[in-house]
Amino acid sequence: MDLGLKGLRALVTGGSKGIGLRCAEILAAEGASVSICARNAAEVDATVAKLAAMGVTAYGAAVNVADKSALESWVAASAEALGGIDIVIGNVSALAVADDEDAWKAGFDTDMMHSVRLVNAAMPWLSKSAAASITLVSSVSGREIDFTGPAYGAFKAAIVHYAQGLAYKLAGQGIRANTVSPGNTYFDGGIWQNIETNMPDLFAEALAMNPTGRMAKPEEIARGIVFLASPASSFTTGTNLVIDGALTKGVQL
Repeated sequence: MDLGLKGLRALVTGGSKGIGLRCAEILAAEGASVSICARNAAEVDATVAKLAAMGVTAYGAAVNVADKSALESWVAASAEALGGIDIVIGNVSALAVADDEDAWKAGFDTDMMHSVRLVNAAMPWLSKSAAASITLVSSVSGREIDFTGPAYGAFKAAIVHYAQGLAYKLAGQGIRANTVSPGNTYFDGGIWQNIETNMPDLFAEALAMNPTGRMAKPEEIARGIVFLASPASSFTTGTNLVIDGALTKGVQL
């Protein structure tokens, strides 16, 4: 299937590893120009070089997305480097799973406000695009109560609500907005690899909850994100796509 991404311009936050990296790579493989940001400058530079070697325009910067000014500057610089913006993918989380006030603050600044500020900063370019889309990464923890902390689940649910509101508000302008809710996703340098090493009992408990007997691979989540973001999904807006290998038991009606 041709996703219609060739020549489009995409921004991916958290694009140097895991799900974000695979989104960036799939977008580039489909012919889209890509800009990424992440906190580690060396990882950003390495990823940009890899994307550019795929024959597309690539840009990146080391950014803490909780920093409003830095995030907005990256969006503007990305638009200049790519020649505009058609697609934004918000993929950063503080992964604040503790049950304390610090987790609530981190989740608000990073998960929630990064999503809002990313959309707001990109809107001048999205409004000029003929294939504009917003895709925000939520979590199955936003759908049901699990072993993560209350702040994490609450903000992941809020992101779905926010995107649904955007979909309704922006439909008349031809700008689509969706969310993807992944289940447990394992990759090198990711949270679950860290838990496997340092909290083996919790890892075993989480793994046992997956009916497939394994956690997701980043590319399995990224394919769904890129499809929703692409013109191939042009009439899909206001949707929360759950990709969890039947981990959760809630029924979406």
